[in-house]
Amino acid sequence: MVIGVGNLYRRDDGAGPLVARALRAGALPGLAVMEASGEGTALMEAWAGAQRAFLVDAVSSGARPGRVHRIDARRQRVPQDFFKYSTHAFAVAEAVEMARVLGDLPPVLIIYGIEGGDFGSGEGLTAEVAAAVDEVTRRIVEEAAAPVTSHGGEHA
Repeated sequence: MVIGVGNLYRRDDGAGPLVARALRAGALPGLAVMEASGEGTALMEAWAGAQRAFLVDAVSSGARPGRVHRIDARRQRVPQDFFKYSTHAFAVAEAVEMARVLGDLPPVLIIYGIEGGDFGSGEGLTAEVAAAVDEVTRRIVEEAAAPVTSHGGEHA
């Protein structure tokens, strides 16, 4: 399961949906792919029952645009300040923590945060974020082919 979170009309915030579209176009057998706005309960419903889920969203931690953060949500907490530009009070970080408390996290939940640089109105990604979208797409293809028991660290 891959969930691409974001808004295509807020520049770099479209990174998650664009990764989802690239993966969907690649037609990986057995890999469900969806786009989401980032509303927390919808995310929890989306990954419910999945053995392995990847979530991709643009983040704003202050790092350089295009930097890829990789978080194994079973082993690490999701920094709440990553998702400053979310319009949802109950969004990615809160959904992960609620699912953790309820015992509803998938056995593998990997979050890829792509550091955005421009979250203003408009379409199209900055060059750095576009390159990161390609990188994350490749990494998910590689990880999706690996056994479900594999885990990783925050930054791969």
